[in-house]
Amino acid sequence: MHTIFSNQNQGINKPFWKFSMILAFLSVLSFLYLARAYDPTYLYHFCPNTTTFTRNSVYQSNLNLLLSNISSNATRGNKFLNGFYIATVGQEPNKVYGMFLCRGDQTTSACKNCVNFATSDVTRRCPVEKETVIWYDECLLRYSNDFFFSTMSTEPIIMLSNSQNVTKDPSNTTKIFDQEVWNLMNKTSNEALDSPKMFGTAKENSTDFQTLYSLAQCSPDLSRGDCSSCIRQAIPNLVRCCSEKQGGRVLYPSCNIRYELYRFYDETLTPAPTPMPAPFPSPSPDSVTKSKGPMPAPFPSSPDSVAKSKGRNGRKATWIAISTTVSAIMVLLFGYFIWYKWRRNKDRRAIRQVVELLRSRNNEIGDVYTNGILGREKQRESHEFPIFPLGLTLEATQRFSDENKLGEGGFGPVYKGVLADGKEIAVKRLSRTSGQGLQEFKNEVTLIAKLQHKNLVRLLGCCLEGNELLLIYEYMPNKSLDFHLFDATRGVQLDWKRRISIIKGIARGVSYLHEDSRLKVIHRDLKASNVLLDHEMSPKISDFGMARIFGGNQNEANTNRVVGTYGYMAPEYAMEGLFSVKSDVFSFGVLLLEIISGKKNNRFYLSEEGESLLTYTWKLWCKGEALQLMDPLLKQSCVTAELLKCIHIGLLCVQDDPTNRPTMSSVVVMLASDTETLPEPTQPAFAVGRFIAKSDQSSSNPKFCSVNEVTLSNVSPR
Repeated sequence: MHTIFSNQNQGINKPFWKFSMILAFLSVLSFLYLARAYDPTYLYHFCPNTTTFTRNSVYQSNLNLLLSNISSNATRGNKFLNGFYIATVGQEPNKVYGMFLCRGDQTTSACKNCVNFATSDVTRRCPVEKETVIWYDECLLRYSNDFFFSTMSTEPIIMLSNSQNVTKDPSNTTKIFDQEVWNLMNKTSNEALDSPKMFGTAKENSTDFQTLYSLAQCSPDLSRGDCSSCIRQAIPNLVRCCSEKQGGRVLYPSCNIRYELYRFYDETLTPAPTPMPAPFPSPSPDSVTKSKGPMPAPFPSSPDSVAKSKGRNGRKATWIAISTTVSAIMVLLFGYFIWYKWRRNKDRRAIRQVVELLRSRNNEIGDVYTNGILGREKQRESHEFPIFPLGLTLEATQRFSDENKLGEGGFGPVYKGVLADGKEIAVKRLSRTSGQGLQEFKNEVTLIAKLQHKNLVRLLGCCLEGNELLLIYEYMPNKSLDFHLFDATRGVQLDWKRRISIIKGIARGVSYLHEDSRLKVIHRDLKASNVLLDHEMSPKISDFGMARIFGGNQNEANTNRVVGTYGYMAPEYAMEGLFSVKSDVFSFGVLLLEIISGKKNNRFYLSEEGESLLTYTWKLWCKGEALQLMDPLLKQSCVTAELLKCIHIGLLCVQDDPTNRPTMSSVVVMLASDTETLPEPTQPAFAVGRFIAKSDQSSSNPKFCSVNEVTLSNVSPR
């Protein structure tokens, strides 16, 4: 940083620098203050002491890991649904099941804040209990040593009521108000059942010109029938506990409902404060079970009185927030200016390194001129690796028109181009908004320019003019494998003969990267969308922006930045950042099973009752029903013996222990030989899907021991 200031910002004096540091310090204090002000609102917790664990036991270690992983996944959700996450850690009898559910109207940051708070708060309130449910106004956290996913649970029941009575016109009776609450909650129930999040809100004018607001939410892993049943059991309890009250709520582990005479959801900049429940004595497990839960506790005061009591502190907090926020903006603008200047110079240096890399490929000399960011300086060109003029590339792609765009590559968009002689090309264009793009560009040039194999995409050249960084590849007319494989109509083109040919081609390409090229290369992002198909439907592995080179006798490496795609990452890489050639073997195994089934692994749980493709394949294999995995489109063309052998190889590749997975050269031999004896696979202990299968689907057969579905942490999916 000192070099940057002295070389590029000569006008910055020390007093201004000190003043900026003071402003930054005040900004940090402000943010800490505001973060404290928005801690989630605790409602209640339930942790019976009938089942406890010993401190420092295996169960506690599994619980700590579960809470850590839940916290790290607080913003990701189950891919198709943010604000809801389920996971398991460990093996029986020390297996822990856990989940969090954020209120459906919460922002991503509010949800994350609540979940992070809950994972630390719960161990203070329930230090040694195996079964726990803790409710906050913004989220719910639950874990247990027993399976509870996709199972409706209405015990314990927690009923909370507002302490303020309803002010009614003498001509109106309490029964009329209770009936209005009943009707509105039924309406809200229907809204929740129609929502993918199983979350609904509603409002309605009351008979005395007041507005009733309501909310209902179920855990999204419930069926629609169970959600409806849960809410409709809660409605009578709500009316019974909160008759004549201005608001109330019923909390179950699987659903919750609430109504108020003020809007308590979709908070604005100055939201109505949420009533705080009065503390109740913690009920014993027996009393909760027998009485369906504790008696309703009143809220301490109405929203108006809470607002008045907090008015003075609120105004003070507002002024602090305004003044420090203005200071923070000034510091951030100043910091951005410095960062921009540093980044611009860094990009210039990196671009020059790319040019030098291309120039150093050999000593043959050709003429090429660049301009713009590099100036008009004469560069050397390898005749093996030509440098394309920018004008030629612009003409070929019709100036990167949207009509010519093929999709997004590892570091930016990809365009189709046609040269003057009719030759078709694919042009990868560095995205100037990509923070990693330049490094990935350099990585791809370093690797692909030195690799030559019929199952790797061929790099024709590059363009380094003006502000453009472009790589020019041979064009693949049949697009990528996923374009055909996961589409019911286009998948017909992939009969068994073509699929087995694609499998063998991919295996040969990966084997070349690992063992036969002059470099030992780990691809790290092997997936269906990175396998391109030429005019003969032969596979070509592409996108080397994430690849890593191993030197000498190096066999594995570790990284703090895990990159790749959900569904294809090996467990040791996803959880520990440890990658090797066996990481690519795992990805190949997933890809092989996808080609056989025609189903995508990280979407598989949507259609197969929550299982991943790996766990589903394993169950079929152990039951001797592996042929059920076959894509129905292969029914007429499939060679049964080959298909079963491929499933066998796929399961060998996705084994949990990397040392048990075969090398890619062994896989090539297995695929080519009809006499090779294959070892028995072990169960994949890492499931990539986010849902868990229902408990009645597990078998007593020891081959079907439960799958360790540890969630991912510190992952940057692409």
